[in-house]
Amino acid sequence: MRLDAHSHVRIKDGRLDVDHCHSLIDAGDRLSIDQMWCSCPASQGMPEPDQIRLGNDVVIEAMRLYPDRIRGQCFVVPGWYRESLAEIDRCLGEGMIGIKLYNQYFINDPAVFPVIEKAIEEGIPVLDHAGHLMDAPTRLSQPRISDGVHFADLARRYPEATLIMGHIGGGGDYEWSLQALADAPTVFADTSGSVIDEGMIEYAVRLLGAKRLLFACDLSEEAGVGKILGADITEAQRQAIFWDNAQTILARRRAR
Repeated sequence: MRLDAHSHVRIKDGRLDVDHCHSLIDAGDRLSIDQMWCSCPASQGMPEPDQIRLGNDVVIEAMRLYPDRIRGQCFVVPGWYRESLAEIDRCLGEGMIGIKLYNQYFINDPAVFPVIEKAIEEGIPVLDHAGHLMDAPTRLSQPRISDGVHFADLARRYPEATLIMGHIGGGGDYEWSLQALADAPTVFADTSGSVIDEGMIEYAVRLLGAKRLLFACDLSEEAGVGKILGADITEAQRQAIFWDNAQTILARRRAR
């Protein structure tokens, strides 16, 4: 069994891009990906509440189209404090299983604390777009992207929270970020991104342990599956990354 803990659906003409959604499921069929945790974040600037809600409506539409395959992550912008908490309630009521943040704020910014406290109350994970970016142009384009240091700091403040650092294979210095997480046991790292450096998965397993890694693709499905299958790890570790760890996270949810 394989569960992709970081995927996305798309908007087209104000609705779900159904063709892309079908293609996503087709890729899952071909690669034996049984479930996908999907979000539709607004990645540019500081989106308004109506734009945020539209993205989540698209995810809900995808969940209804493929109820056994797609599970939703509610995107919010924490600076919209009241709206964010209400939107999380709405999305959880529609069956979503987690929260997705982008880089409008560092994850340890005080503006994010109410969202983290809500996630703790509900027993759900928070996945944040992340990376320790190295080149100046990319850093300038994403000035508030979180890395392992930000996650570790938040984990010390909120040890009850289930945090997921997005796409160690998304570019940047993943070794630096993973090292920062070594003493932050409540933070998971997802393996998504198109980077397929030799030894990346093995390094993460050695440093964090297989039980703190989540298989994920972020729409790089072939690379996502291949880097786990090709890693020099045990079958038990592979199974933990592909499926078991995500099920442990899901089991923490408060019943609604």
